[in-house]
Amino acid sequence: MKKLKFEKNGDILSGNAQLVDDQIWIHFGGRTFTVSALTESSSAKTKSSKSAALKTGNIISPMPGKITKILVKLGDHVVENQNVLVMEAMKMEYALKAQVTGTVKDICFNVDSQVALGTTLAVIEKTDSK
Repeated sequence: MKKLKFEKNGDILSGNAQLVDDQIWIHFGGRTFTVSALTESSSAKTKSSKSAALKTGNIISPMPGKITKILVKLGDHVVENQNVLVMEAMKMEYALKAQVTGTVKDICFNVDSQVALGTTLAVIEKTDSK
């Protein structure tokens, strides 16, 4: 995480920024913003890693933080875009969603666990939707 400082009309303002995959997350003035950080050289690598996560159904930590809620149990059926976990990072809560429809095969952490950027948090085995 990088600390940011800005000067506006003589006042010094500060915030934090974190690069997560192809996004820059900026926490500033009690709000969080994202900005695309894709460059031509990073675009292929990012698309490849996101594609792999989608195929496996892995929910990956988008930033360092703490797991605050687990909304599913092992064996639960989940649908694409369903909230699975909630994590706290940069004093904000983020709901992490299933990227596939399937069955929860693994929940890799407990509530209050600290997790690093890029860590697999849960595994969802994709099921065919017929």
